[in-house]
Formats: sequence, structure tokens, C-alpha cells
Amino acid sequence: MVDKLPGKVLVAQGGGPTAVINQSLVGVVLEARKFPHIRQVYGAVHGVRGIVDEDFLDLTRETTHNLELVARTPGSALLSTREKPDADYCARMFEVLRKHGIHYFFYIGGNDSSDTLRIVNQQAEAVDYPLRCVHVPKTIDNDLMMNDHTPGYGSAARFVARAFMGVNLDNRALGGVYVGVVMGRHAGFLAAASSLARKYLDDGPHLIYCPERPFDPERFLADVDAVYKRHGRCIVAVSEGIADAQGRPIITTLKDMGADDHGNVQLSGTGVLGDLLMDHIKKGLGIKRVRSDTFGYLQRSFLGCVSDRDAREAREVGEKAVQYAIWDDIDGSVAIQRPVRDYSVEYELVPLEAVAGKTRRMDPEFINEAGNDVTAAFHAYARPLVGAALGEGHRLRAPRIASVRMG
Repeated sequence: MVDKLPGKVLVAQGGGPTAVINQSLVGVVLEARKFPHIRQVYGAVHGVRGIVDEDFLDLTRETTHNLELVARTPGSALLSTREKPDADYCARMFEVLRKHGIHYFFYIGGNDSSDTLRIVNQQAEAVDYPLRCVHVPKTIDNDLMMNDHTPGYGSAARFVARAFMGVNLDNRALGGVYVGVVMGRHAGFLAAASSLARKYLDDGPHLIYCPERPFDPERFLADVDAVYKRHGRCIVAVSEGIADAQGRPIITTLKDMGADDHGNVQLSGTGVLGDLLMDHIKKGLGIKRVRSDTFGYLQRSFLGCVSDRDAREAREVGEKAVQYAIWDDIDGSVAIQRPVRDYSVEYELVPLEAVAGKTRRMDPEFINEAGNDVTAAFHAYARPLVGAALGEGHRLRAPRIASVRMG
């Protein structure tokens, strides 16, 4: 252990909320408050915007009881932001940190958040200001490099699996085709989680499409047609970011779409992709009963659908971030490693540069050869992450009565 650097702690949350992001927040706060040389623990309201605006909460004075209640509450307790700071923005942030005597900065977020920390860390080093910057991972997309999985994914995957379990029960009753659009711009981990809902051989989702494989609209029709003829129904799970062989999002090939604040095509928050695929099926196959849903924000902070394992690990990455910064006096990004698939995790600190601005995609072994389903390898990977007692549907097993024909 190195000599402890006295000063204040600042923690912030960035990007989309999750069901367990507040576990990480509380992990940081409670762990930091254990050290007598930490004078105060600040929380920035609305992420990086709260830093430049100097909009802070004094979390040193928050009760432990209330923090524990907040930890079990989905959403971002400190509120969040979609702002992506450039070097000038980060310079303004750094000046605020220095003015307030903050020497430990923890940012809970995805790859953009880690990039922000990287820039601020470099600016501090350039003027020899002692500042430890540690990225605390979170994202329901599960797309951070150097991580086996990320906090937030397990709970979102649990929601997706249970939602498709319910969709399957509904669709089995009346038949037809159902298309569910799931979050995932570049990685298909969430859409793939829909497969965990299956119990019987004819359970849906029958088809799953992820951004890692090119999407061919005509091949899609052939897949739906084959399933529909076999079962009299078809359930489809599709990632919002599916793209054609040229890498163009399917939604943009069929409709002109706007962009979000990061310059990305807006995929979430609309039902356009589901409607387009629904119309494509109706026109191409002549099936009348076709429905679509876009899960959208429901996946992120759904109350009462939290993976117990996800919650525990989200708390621990917050605690480990503080230990790395204060005990070891080092910067970086906390990463979850999984040396044994069934099941253990280890935490390590990796360089910010290894995570910042990079995107992880699904392993090729997780997707079947046809590109329209997942494999047993994915089930082995994902099943432990969604937590205990996922639930299952049951069917009547009583025999049919033979018809009585009148002479």
C-alpha cells in the first residue's frame, strides 16, 4: 500500500441507466467513507454536466440506510447525461476538480465514460496534479472490451428473457407472427438473451437476429415462412442495430432516420424497425396476423426484475474501484473476468485506453451458422448472469377426447 493521498472523492453516473447502476454508486460511496483521510464524498448531478456546473451532492452526509435503499432502486440516482466531452470540455471539468480539492474521480458508465476519464487523467498528469481516475463499468449492451460481462446486462437480459416467455405464451394461444425489437446497436447480447425463455421444442423465439451477422431481408422472409409453416406461428427477436452486408443499419435502408447527440442513427425510442419488418412480412408472405413491439427503455430500469448476481457484482465493482484508487494509487477501468464459466468472477484493473471508445461484440461461437439463432455456448455463458429463479411456463398435459361421430 502506498501513502494515502488526502482529499475529496467525486462520483458520477453517465449514459443510460440500468437496474443495478445504483449498487455501484453505493459501493463507491460506502467504501470511500471507510477511509479517514477522505474528507468528503461528492456526487455530480447529471454526470459530467454536473461537474462543469458544480452541481454536487454531499454524499458524506447521506445515511447508510437510505443509501442501501437507493442501491436496490433502478435508474441513475445521481441522474445522468448523454454529453460526450471533448478535450476543452474535459479541461473545464478538470479545473473544477482541482478547485474543489478532488483527488479521486469515479465515473460509472460505458466506453464513452471511460474515454472521458482518460482525457481528464491525461490533463491532470500534464500539470502534475495528483488525481486518481477509475472507470466503473456499466452497460446493458454488454459491449465493453476487457470484460466477460458488464453490470446491468444480467438484469436487462433477465427482463428480455421473461418478456419473451410471456410473448411465447400469448402467441401460442392465437398464433401469427410476432417481432420483438431489443436494444443493441453493435452487439446482440440482449436479443440473444431472449433464447433463455425457451422450454419446449416449439417455444419461441424461433428466430434471433444480431448485428454481428449481415441481415438479408429476403432470407429473413424465408426463415419466417419455414417456421410459420412448421408451427403455425413464429416469434422473432431482433437487435435494433441489425445491418446489411455493407454495414448499413437495416432501418436506414428502409427509412430516413435522424441521429442522436453522439452522431449515431437513432435506433432506440422508435417503433420504426418493428413496423418495417412487420410490413415486410405481411407483404412478402401474405400472413395477416403479424404484430411487433419495441422494448425500448423498458429493458433498462424495470423494477422487480433484477438479477441477484448482477446486483452483487455491480456493488463489488464500485467497491473495487475505490480500493484500486486509494489502496493502490492507480488509475484504470475495473473489469470483470470469468476464469471459470460455471461460475466465478475476478476483478482486475485494466488501462483506460483498453476500454475507451471501443466496442465488444458477441463471440462467433454464440451465433449459429445460419445467423438466425444462438447456440448452446451462448446459453452456458448467459444463463448464470440472469440470476436465480428465472421462471418457466407450463402446459396442460391432459389427453384429448376422441370426437364422437354421429351416424
